[in-house]
Amino acid sequence: MAIDILFDQASSVMTVVSFTTFLGILWWTYIRHKETDFAKAAQAPFDDEEPLSAEARARIYGINGEENHHG
Repeated sequence: MAIDILFDQASSVMTVVSFTTFLGILWWTYIRHKETDFAKAAQAPFDDEEPLSAEARARIYGINGEENHHG
């Protein structure tokens, strides 16, 4: 019988801990951080790319700026 009470209490504690964690994530996401932080993070994958040279642009897009489609 004592083990049943222990498991019931542990289950209640884990529910409270999980809900508190969920609220913390919501607070961190929507209240603490600003939209500019997320916009900067969204551009992070593109920050290390170098701009295309004129020669590379001409190869990819052709002379008149339209994309070449091979196939």
